Amino acid sequence: MTRVSVLPFLLLPITILVLLLSCYRNILIDATGGKWDLLRFNIGISAMHMQLLNNDKVIILDRTGFGPSNISLPNGRCRNDTITLKIDCTAHSVEYDLASNSVRPLMVLTNTWCSSGAAMPDGTLIQTGGSNDGDHNVRTFKPCIDNACDWQENNSVLAQRRWYATNHILPDGRQIIIGGRGQFNYEFYPKTHSADKLHDLPFLTQTNDRNTENNLYPFVFLNVDGNLFIFANNRAILFDYTKGVVVKTYPTMPGGDPRNYPSTGSAVLLPLKNLQVEAIEAEVLVCALSTCGRIQITDANPQWAMETMPLARVMGDMVLLPNGKVLIINGASMGTAGWELGRNPVLSPVIYKPDNLSGSRFEVQNSSSTPRMYHSTAILLRDGRVLVGGSNPHQYDSFMGVQFPTDLTLEAFSPAYLDPNIAWLRPNIISPASQSNIGYGQQLAVRFGIPPGRLNRNSVIVTMVAPSFTTHSFSMNQRLLVLSGGDIKAVGRLKYQIRVVTPGSRNLTPPGYYLLFVVHQDIPSEGIWVHMKANAQQPKLFVGMILILIFAEALALYGLIVGIILSSRAGQSRAD
Repeated sequence: MTRVSVLPFLLLPITILVLLLSCYRNILIDATGGKWDLLRFNIGISAMHMQLLNNDKVIILDRTGFGPSNISLPNGRCRNDTITLKIDCTAHSVEYDLASNSVRPLMVLTNTWCSSGAAMPDGTLIQTGGSNDGDHNVRTFKPCIDNACDWQENNSVLAQRRWYATNHILPDGRQIIIGGRGQFNYEFYPKTHSADKLHDLPFLTQTNDRNTENNLYPFVFLNVDGNLFIFANNRAILFDYTKGVVVKTYPTMPGGDPRNYPSTGSAVLLPLKNLQVEAIEAEVLVCALSTCGRIQITDANPQWAMETMPLARVMGDMVLLPNGKVLIINGASMGTAGWELGRNPVLSPVIYKPDNLSGSRFEVQNSSSTPRMYHSTAILLRDGRVLVGGSNPHQYDSFMGVQFPTDLTLEAFSPAYLDPNIAWLRPNIISPASQSNIGYGQQLAVRFGIPPGRLNRNSVIVTMVAPSFTTHSFSMNQRLLVLSGGDIKAVGRLKYQIRVVTPGSRNLTPPGYYLLFVVHQDIPSEGIWVHMKANAQQPKLFVGMILILIFAEALALYGLIVGIILSSRAGQSRAD
């Protein structure tokens, strides 16, 4: 008998297996580091300020008073500039359309340099202060779909100049505007007879370092009890803005180093969870230099827990991702904010995982090739990407002969959860429809689809994210909530429904537009816009979708019955 060697038959499948394993390993490596894409090489201005609106368009502002930009105003429009140009026919603000990857020039009349802002409950962007002729002004931008909207400007509205100030939406829908250069006080907008007053904030005087400040753009977060957590320099308080009273003084952050402009760090309110319990916990994370400090601001005896970052960083941005993780991005490893003062750009973002054990929370991501120094920005988009732009550490736009040229590009960073190799795990929201009105403390049924056999019922959550006004490394009004609930049931082929409860208090979610995500195994769906409003009814479109599904099922059943009858008649005719 002739022996036949099996080795040649085994070599091919073994080789294929080795190659597949190698490819799979590379896929995992790629998936863990994220991906960078250049969206536009030139938007005409440098993105010093950014805000995503509820029509999926991003409003971007630079500054005026420093010469022309690289994009013209349409239809021969011009503005008077008393500082550098008698007539300026260029735009210093643009609207970026994500769907078409296009920009539309907008017209601001006064200087928005180092200003602040927030979106009102109806989605209108309110932008306050700035420099020189703009420091007392309020600008409004109401989103539209016909490209007819533009900035409307109101002069001398603010009680004091607001340059390097911080805005925050309050539970009643007003904005509080805190601090700014030489301003140790706060005020409210919109202006009413009772809200026209200026209120002292001694904490800002106490945290002001002579000649260097180190307390501009204070980090402000609405706590779950309705008071404001305010961090400036290296200190923090819990502040009752209605009475002008400090409720709690927190320990000074260890190390003694300042964390606010110009020693610019960043901060986030970590995701709020367990929203139905009586005592909801809230934590704040502040990162700069080589460390992050984390503190539970609702604790009876709060203490800072310090962690060392894998990459030292100043002027970095911190973005809350839909899955509850924090992206730390942009900045430099040496120097401070201000003209020409930063060195050694940090090109690699870092993911911070709040739920991991200390010592295993940081994960370095794939690097960009574009330095993002002073005056750079980053915001979350509805599809889960992070929009990145800006960088201009010069008094005037400088494109040649400098170490870090003024940057007019827009990039998108796609975290690992958007890797196409794991797209089969990504859910898609079926209902409610985008732009639905959502009330407080309501049961909300969220329907989503997912490929067959992929659902892990124990790893599905629903999150809500408030889009931020971002500038100078701080995302004002940014907050993420994990909705309570989790009862999941199948409602059709590859369709599921999870029932959650919306936040019950405006202290948790001030009224306005939020992005709602279904997250499965840390992979978020595309978001939908929901509008938090008092006394809102359950989304009508959700009920309508149920009726459509019932009608479709009935129609299919009717078609089946008709088919059987016709088939029976045809068979009878042949028999006859």
